[in-house]
Amino acid sequence: MKVKVVENPPIDPREFDLPKDFKEEHLEDVVEIFNTPLVGHYNWDYTDADTRIKKLYELGKELNWNGSIDLDWSNSLKKGEPPIKAELIARMEGPLAALPEEERLEYMRHDQAWTLSQFLHGEQGAMLVASQLVSCAPTYQAKLYAASQTFDEARHVEVFARYIKEIHGIEYPINKNLKALIDKILSDERWDLKFIGMQIIIEGLALAAFQTTKETSNCPLLRQLVHYVIRDEARHVTFGVNYLQEFLETLSEQEVEDRAMFAYEACVVMRARIINTELPAKWFGISEEEILEMVVNDDTQDMFNNMLFSRVMPNLKKIGLLTDKVMPLYEDLNLTSYIDSESDFEIDWAELNKPLETSKEIDNQSEKELAAHTAQGLF
Repeated sequence: MKVKVVENPPIDPREFDLPKDFKEEHLEDVVEIFNTPLVGHYNWDYTDADTRIKKLYELGKELNWNGSIDLDWSNSLKKGEPPIKAELIARMEGPLAALPEEERLEYMRHDQAWTLSQFLHGEQGAMLVASQLVSCAPTYQAKLYAASQTFDEARHVEVFARYIKEIHGIEYPINKNLKALIDKILSDERWDLKFIGMQIIIEGLALAAFQTTKETSNCPLLRQLVHYVIRDEARHVTFGVNYLQEFLETLSEQEVEDRAMFAYEACVVMRARIINTELPAKWFGISEEEILEMVVNDDTQDMFNNMLFSRVMPNLKKIGLLTDKVMPLYEDLNLTSYIDSESDFEIDWAELNKPLETSKEIDNQSEKELAAHTAQGLF
């Protein structure tokens, strides 16, 4: 085993073209060191009250899935097949639609690889934050749940890494905005900011992004993979909302305002993170600034990007972080219309208790969900 320490994450895509005789001694782990003033808590009260957090922990144990066994890795994209559904390709406009079919297919492969790479890096960040929460969460049941979530996130890293390697064969570096937010969450000594940043913002946004991938992907394996990840993430977000609501009520007004501003700044960062400016700049010679301006001025695209916050805004409201001071800032981002969307606070236990769906059931769901969003003009 070789460990190579670097100052910053890689900046170039990584292509997987390993030799047939590749062995463990050829492996090189590329690592970047981060430091954190983590303040931990022992907990000496092992009282096991029947709370929502305990029920979510029990569900996590019951509904564990194995990415090597429960996913059908033979049911993946075949060479030459487009990564998104045909009806979406038929409605394409602009420079991408003008490309020859073979070049357009190659662009879409890279585009999905970029998106899935951000999912992968985000899941590693979630795994690291969840592991920190085991130490720094003050209550017994929160520690147990964070421990179970750490294993969930490890499974997500595993399956996204394998999919990227085996199906697309190319992995993109972490987006600078996503990296900046994960750095902030990992290095902050306040445990509740870790909850807010990861459980509410990053994972809430990830839920919507995974749902979009499930609806639009042309790959049955990927639809099944992200659906199973969605089930796990829904529990994680629910845990964060329920746990934070009670804790934030114990803070002073200024402490709440500090956390409300942190949540707003995280939303600004993540809103920039979901726009892929790198590939269009490389393929079409369009500057990243021009791409951002195009998205802002395209009502449909702006609505689609903002829609990804439909899982974040109601949860920020529920835990008390949409204060009078930050509300005008969210209005400037056009995100206030999502405040009254469905909240993860009110738990649908019947939905969370459902056994894992089959690939066919997931495919039927994705078709219905895509049709509904298409009717709304989102695709």
